[in-house]
Amino acid sequence: MTTTDFRTTPVEREVRVVGAWRGAWLRVEGLWTWYRRYWTSNLYSSGLQPLLFLLAMGVGFGSQVEPGALTGGVSYVQYVAPALLVAGSMQFAVGESSWPVLSGFKWQKSYVAITATPITPGQVLGGHFLWVGLRVTLAAVVYVVVASFFGAWTGPGVVGAALVGVVTGLACAAPVTALAATTYDEGGRFSALFRFVVMPMVLFSGTFFPVSELPLALRWLAWVSPLWHGNELARGLALGGLDLLPALGHAAVLVALFAVGGLVARHFFYRRLVV
Repeated sequence: MTTTDFRTTPVEREVRVVGAWRGAWLRVEGLWTWYRRYWTSNLYSSGLQPLLFLLAMGVGFGSQVEPGALTGGVSYVQYVAPALLVAGSMQFAVGESSWPVLSGFKWQKSYVAITATPITPGQVLGGHFLWVGLRVTLAAVVYVVVASFFGAWTGPGVVGAALVGVVTGLACAAPVTALAATTYDEGGRFSALFRFVVMPMVLFSGTFFPVSELPLALRWLAWVSPLWHGNELARGLALGGLDLLPALGHAAVLVALFAVGGLVARHFFYRRLVV
């Protein structure tokens, strides 16, 4: 080993061996090796659950809802389909960033094993976000294709709605990943997260009805929800009529949430894995 090698930090030497992007993709490759063997066990949560919601609410209940001002003049199934895509993406991304991340630290300790190699905690985190993004993208494509058989889409704007679903999923995954990195118990807080945060967001963030129908004193809860911003973007792209400035505002909130959550998660990944 040269003198220069002694002067560099361990992280700097690691990055020299495995580039930042390559290290993250190596993590994705490892996850894909597992997934291609057990993908059927994830089929319900990643693809079928949003479709069942669409059938129940959009086709079943929606058959009793007449197109009108509240639905933007379109059928109810076309009204809820983009929002259910985003809500399903959010739920899946949060699920993949809670117990599975904690398991990487605490139970399976795969993160500990990986960072014993030239892959850094930051690359492990980057691989996690890449994997969540790929999984959400796959689920969104399946949803879009199957939902089209029920007349859920009115035009090519659904492609943008699918992209919004991925962005919203990652925006919500980042702070949950940071939460998981600071969890040392058995993860009971995740049950509370789903019960008191995720499900209320799905129900009251404009997924099934406009937030204007909520009492005025409660509307701010929907407005601060990342899911509401995703719903507004996806619905505007899928149905048309999305104004530029509101769209930029919604997108800025989602990007900022992902950036801040990702930075906090990175801090705690290094704090927990670098000894």
